[in-house]
Amino acid sequence: MADAKYDVLTVGNAIVDVLASCEDDFLVEHEITKGAMNLIDAERSAKLFAAMGPARIVSGGSAANTAVGVAALGGKSAYFGKTCNDDNGALYKHDMQAQDVHFETQPLETAPPTATSMIFVTPDSERSMNT
Repeated sequence: MADAKYDVLTVGNAIVDVLASCEDDFLVEHEITKGAMNLIDAERSAKLFAAMGPARIVSGGSAANTAVGVAALGGKSAYFGKTCNDDNGALYKHDMQAQDVHFETQPLETAPPTATSMIFVTPDSERSMNT
């Protein structure tokens, strides 16, 4: 396979991670199970985003993270994952390509929006994910 264009092709969920610090009372107030991965819909995601403090936004998802890792180690990687034609979708494509991962999946033109995971980190370093 000396002619292979890529060393690794990954397929997964394109998820934009939104990380913010918070206190335990924020989790209680917003009925977030501490330390768990909670599945939420787009409406709840928008409400949590509006309520959170300053955040760091990075492209993620386990398959994408694997492709980025392969590229960081000098391999040639490609990734398939669905985004929407929205700001997060554009951010996602930029991040993948900036890390030398081939990502050319055509975005959806309408809903649902690009997936996000609101990750709240409490002072004890516990992560509570809302994807």
